[in-house]
Amino acid sequence: MRNTNISRTVLWVLVAVYAAVILTNTLHLVSVPIPVVLLVTILFALIHGAVRYGWAGIVTFIVISLVVSNILENTSILTGFPFGHYHYTDLLGPKLFLVPLLIGPAYVATGYLAWVLANVLVGDVRRGASAFTLVAVPLIGAFLMAMWDLSFDPGFSTVRHFWIWEQGGGYFGVPLTNYLGWFFTVYLFLQLFALVIRFRQLGHETMGTLPRSYYAQAVVMYAVLGLSYVLAYAAFGNGTPVTDAAGVVWNTKSIAEAAATVSIYTMIFAAGLTAVKLVQGSAEARETSVESATASETNVLIEKDSGIKPAQRGLVH
Repeated sequence: MRNTNISRTVLWVLVAVYAAVILTNTLHLVSVPIPVVLLVTILFALIHGAVRYGWAGIVTFIVISLVVSNILENTSILTGFPFGHYHYTDLLGPKLFLVPLLIGPAYVATGYLAWVLANVLVGDVRRGASAFTLVAVPLIGAFLMAMWDLSFDPGFSTVRHFWIWEQGGGYFGVPLTNYLGWFFTVYLFLQLFALVIRFRQLGHETMGTLPRSYYAQAVVMYAVLGLSYVLAYAAFGNGTPVTDAAGVVWNTKSIAEAAATVSIYTMIFAAGLTAVKLVQGSAEARETSVESATASETNVLIEKDSGIKPAQRGLVH
């Protein structure tokens, strides 16, 4: 799939819809169901990924993400590895084994955004990529994904009880093992996808041929997700006490404030850094273009002054 005007337009429409949905949900203007929000993000990842990797490539990403995340989530529920001891309640609907069906698409959608940002920050993972890029991109992507979990996990578990940390945890009822598990899980499926790209021909485009606006779309999506926690805190009313599974009492407004603070200095910072990288790349490309044009004009002037025709240049020593 090529980055045609139609695909670019559709992607920007999805970005706008996502921003509107997040805004209305955060400010409690309209309650858009979680499946609808996930549908928008999955459609974005599917179309955006197809532009770069082709349909086979983005489907490969989705399959790897779903399989790895579901296996490790179920393993952790049964054994405590890698996230810790927890279980899902019935609030998220039907489950695949012990994990709600909605959890897999959440990994796919945000994991894809983290992947795109990591490619901008580190370098493009493609066929023949260096060993450094092959490992560094999944590592940075895993950090970018874990940044999101820092902001949303306490609210969804300790406050809303979508899942329960059976032994509580020091971070508003969430244990450190959860974030280590998130990092490991995301790194694993991003690394597997990087290896697939490195040794198979998926798509034909590279960063040099895709417009900067293509990457900016993913940056905006990621930034909107981060800003939602700041808006949620700004619109938050009076806090109420909540108790985690270990019997520790927390305040809901404190949790919202922590989520906003963490988001500003992780997700929003990362989005800003990636945006700077994109702008810097555009500036460098313009400078290179100007330098090339200047060099070409200089060669023409030299040829005119010397009386040497272009065809004779290779004969002159």
